[in-house]
Amino acid sequence: MKRHILLLITCLLTAVAPAQNKASKSIPTVYIDGNGVMRWSDTRKEASFFGVNYTLPFAHAYRAMGYLGIDRKAAIDRDVYHFARLGLNAYRIHVWDVEISDGEGNLLENEHLELLDYLIHKLQERGIRTVITAQTNFGNGYPERNQPTGGFSSNYDKCAVHSDAEAIATQEKYIAALVRHVNAYTGHAYKDDPYIVGFEINNEPCHPGTVAETRDYINKMLSALKRAGNRKPVFYNVSHNQHVVEAYYDTAIQGTTYQWYPVGLVSGHTRKGNFLPSVDRYDIPFSDLKGFNKKSRMVYEFDPADNLYSYLYPATVRTFRTAGFQWITQFAYDPIDMAAYNTEYQTHYLNVAYTPNKALGLMIAAEVAQKVGRGESFGSYPADTLFRDFRVSYVQDLSELNDGEKFYYSNTTQTLPKDASRLRAIAGCGSSPVVRYEGTGVYWIDKLEAGVWRLEVMPDVVQVSDPFAKPSLDKEVMHIISNAWDMTLDLPDLGKHFRVNGLNADNTFHAQATDGKISSLRPGVYLLQREGTSATEQWTTDKSWHNITLGEYVHPLRFQPHRCQTGSYVINHQPARTVDADKDLQIEAIVAGNEKPDSVIIYTSRVSFWNEKNPYIKMNYAGGYTYRATIPAAQLKESSFKYNIVVCKGDKRQTSPTGVAKSPLDWDYTSEAFWVTHTLTKHQPLTLFCVNASCNFSESFTTNGSDASSLETYTLPEWSRTNRQVIENGPVERPTLRVTFTSKSEKPVYFLRRYIKEDVSGCPERLAACRTLCLQAKKMPEGLRAGFITSDGYTYLASCIASADGIVRIPLSELKQTNTALLPPVYPVFLSKYFCPETELPFRIESIESLELSFDGSAGKEAEIEIGSIWLE
Repeated sequence: MKRHILLLITCLLTAVAPAQNKASKSIPTVYIDGNGVMRWSDTRKEASFFGVNYTLPFAHAYRAMGYLGIDRKAAIDRDVYHFARLGLNAYRIHVWDVEISDGEGNLLENEHLELLDYLIHKLQERGIRTVITAQTNFGNGYPERNQPTGGFSSNYDKCAVHSDAEAIATQEKYIAALVRHVNAYTGHAYKDDPYIVGFEINNEPCHPGTVAETRDYINKMLSALKRAGNRKPVFYNVSHNQHVVEAYYDTAIQGTTYQWYPVGLVSGHTRKGNFLPSVDRYDIPFSDLKGFNKKSRMVYEFDPADNLYSYLYPATVRTFRTAGFQWITQFAYDPIDMAAYNTEYQTHYLNVAYTPNKALGLMIAAEVAQKVGRGESFGSYPADTLFRDFRVSYVQDLSELNDGEKFYYSNTTQTLPKDASRLRAIAGCGSSPVVRYEGTGVYWIDKLEAGVWRLEVMPDVVQVSDPFAKPSLDKEVMHIISNAWDMTLDLPDLGKHFRVNGLNADNTFHAQATDGKISSLRPGVYLLQREGTSATEQWTTDKSWHNITLGEYVHPLRFQPHRCQTGSYVINHQPARTVDADKDLQIEAIVAGNEKPDSVIIYTSRVSFWNEKNPYIKMNYAGGYTYRATIPAAQLKESSFKYNIVVCKGDKRQTSPTGVAKSPLDWDYTSEAFWVTHTLTKHQPLTLFCVNASCNFSESFTTNGSDASSLETYTLPEWSRTNRQVIENGPVERPTLRVTFTSKSEKPVYFLRRYIKEDVSGCPERLAACRTLCLQAKKMPEGLRAGFITSDGYTYLASCIASADGIVRIPLSELKQTNTALLPPVYPVFLSKYFCPETELPFRIESIESLELSFDGSAGKEAEIEIGSIWLE
């Protein structure tokens, strides 16, 4: 029945197609000139696009909406609204051909295709352009198993689909039908839609054959598109299959596509560190090929994956613009209705409600794409952290745009706007000199006319668990809380006294701001009007403004577990690994719930139901959801300080780290879980690595588990086989870790790394006094180098010299600045494997963040290292 209805709609739209087609001729389109530059058809000016991939019509996202009982079209509406708020103007999707084709390559008019039509239509309403990648040629399962669909790609191996004659003929039929398909919502065939920029033939093709075979395949696809009536630009992936790269430039494709995953993929945990060196350059080694500069450049996918940092997107897009890219789309934006769980692509996580700081970084990156010229360069890191009106900072985890009229910031900042009196748009997270706010969600503040502003505030979000670990729709990683906070604005145009009125549905809030302060502001949309000002227009809920209406508001639906019901809290805390025994211990925690707790206290492992008196430490409220306490050094006399954090509300208690709804003083409290900070006497070394994670301590850390598992191993330039084995050396000698590498590369370099910032941050004075790096090496490969990567992203190493006692001692004064290996390995593989600094920076022990060991190997030969403890003294 649904198919018949769609066909009827198509027929009706076709009847009025002449009028629509006439109207569409007035809509500017994009063409690629003879020099490979995307230009607008009306002005001939260069075009620049920035946006996201988003996959709700297909695969896991489609199925997850069904699992969660979400209306898919309504879900698309919600997400597209946020695309508009983030300032995006581009959308790319690789179509799962297995879900919209049969075994012979016929196009299926099914719900997947209808949802794609609907999505394209909704994007057009917001002025967002689309590039369609016609086929993926793989299954639709990830992160689940593939579902049987009967699509033609299921009949072929990914690396055979582009060389098998029958498969090629099937693709010709399919791709022609796809571009001729008429969108039931727009009335346009894809090939004629002015908002569709062009088509990429396939997603990450596999071409194991020759240059001639690859060229012939591409030409057949181009011919099929031409016969179907396509006149739009056609793009092809050139960042894969480097052995046939000449073939790509010996065809009539007009655009070339690339990807960039600068910090690897699927680490299984949140990555930490300064990755600005990783996004400093995008050098294309085949840029001297004939015809290279005659084809436009498009980034179909990019993402600095596996982290929540907000400083990376603008820096990455700046580098893309320097490399000449005009279309840049991130992979992939999470639908708001499933973003609480991050199940779609575990290694990627982006949503304006659930990763607000990161989303603001994306919004600023959208501005970078428009303001930074194609080919414009700003030097090498660290000089390029300031460029045009932008700033990025790893230390502050901050991106900023500050151009006089726009002031955007991804985190709390002390930067002053260039001219507060000229501001017309503010977007931020946290506080700034013009906005004081303790909530954690995004806010937008936009000037409608003199003295009249629109304020939009998103709910708070708090982290529940590592979003990059194995996902499940039963496991929240971020949780939304809709709390009220005061917001104080310091905008000269708005003044200190202004009216505040709710604009979105069911928002009946009315207030008068005094001294710029709006009291108890809840998430929603508001009209702000300076006292004594009469608006020249009617700024009502349904009033159109740019590509939104004033009363529009999108927030997460409450289908997820109600984790933060009354009396239940999310407690986030990272204990210090170590602290000097004669120093106070500072403890900080995030305690988030729908109600502010009466108190938050710390109990140590010494309390008991049976004690007459049980001492505790009260945590002090520090604003927002933050609580802090100081543990006096006098209470840190034992080898470890073990503690719980207890949240009190009325007669209810919640004790962490387990989150159990009881107090350690209850008779039936049974948990043995504690947070643990180990205390170091002046005679103990500062341990950086130990195989069983308990060097000098009476028990294991409760947070990181075995140090042996936290030591990461890598090989450059390519993958190697690695074997890890913990060697138990008897009852007296501590265990050691033996790592064996085997690589096929001609001159491999092997690396062992461990993030150690959290191991040393609790002992700043001891760290500053350290002078020697010590390494227990039971088997040391020739040419072993050891040292650190700092918060600057710089690497400092020194050669290791064996000693009779098996302890390598490296004076820190011998560490020398060297190139930084970009690990995990970067994709695409043709990019440089190292950051080569042009600026000398002195080594500072207080800035160390990662430990590194490295040594050279030989192709096909095993290389082995066996190490025990590593420490500073």
